[in-house]
Amino acid sequence: MDRTERFYKIQSLLRSGAPVTMVQMQERLEVSRATLNRDLAYLRDRLNVPIEWDAGQRGYVLVKRPGEKYLVELPGVWFNQQEIHSVLTMLELIGKLEPGGVLGSQMAPFRARLEALLEQGTGSSIEAANRIRILPMGQRKVSSEYFQLLAHALVNRKRLRIDHYSRQNGGTTQREVSPQHLVYYRDNWYLDAYCHLREGLRSFAVDAIRDAHVLERAADDFSATRLRQFYESSYGIFNGTTQNVARLRFTPFRAQWVANEIWHPDQRSQFLPDGSYVLEVPYGEDWELVQDILKQGAEVEVLGPESLKKRVTETISNMLAMYA
Repeated sequence: MDRTERFYKIQSLLRSGAPVTMVQMQERLEVSRATLNRDLAYLRDRLNVPIEWDAGQRGYVLVKRPGEKYLVELPGVWFNQQEIHSVLTMLELIGKLEPGGVLGSQMAPFRARLEALLEQGTGSSIEAANRIRILPMGQRKVSSEYFQLLAHALVNRKRLRIDHYSRQNGGTTQREVSPQHLVYYRDNWYLDAYCHLREGLRSFAVDAIRDAHVLERAADDFSATRLRQFYESSYGIFNGTTQNVARLRFTPFRAQWVANEIWHPDQRSQFLPDGSYVLEVPYGEDWELVQDILKQGAEVEVLGPESLKKRVTETISNMLAMYA
């Protein structure tokens, strides 16, 4: 039994309300008197658990102090040592993915409590930071100020007024939106929201938001089913109603990698006798799909539909014309 599990059992014993003797705790925990004394001292001094010896009742009790909160009162935070390391690692990952350290600062108190449960203090988180590397490719710069406003409005279910830049026409439009999700997709952040100007669900690249204000009006909510049907029914972030299914045949060599990749939740696939791999991918907008096909070079062939084959062929022809 590791130290964190002992803390949990001590908590359970003391919460019963009856005084608990040293002998009773030793029997339940199967530890020496010296180890138990160290555990009780740690709970009192490091985790601020109000454990006191009641001479009249000849046992240890929890003393409730008005307005005070302590770690053992928080449900669901008891982990063993391995689980604490895993959670701290997850926090490191989040800190490296989100801009400006906004989420990291909000999770700092929880992180500090987890670190306090470990024998070696903060050493585990430092080790995670040193040993885990995240190398985002093509990540676009996001304003930490705007990201914080988006997260605040999302959690508190408030509408936003945003100035959104369109890369297609070079113009900026002011939108009032009801935020639904913040999505981290392919090394970039997107805001899923209902646009009250266009009267429909949309995805906005967070790096294209030029200004943002939280409004007092409550955000409109939509069922999880409707959101899932809209945002997950097509290929990638370029959402819309699924209209086609791409059929792609990969060479036996490339199949070693692609066979383990998820291109779409509803994809279907099969290996052919010669070792090649056929992947069927539902999609709505094809722009992003074309990019992924071109990244495979000569290791993939588009079998259908004809509209997708034509789009890929035209793109390749235009590329060749640049180097003619």
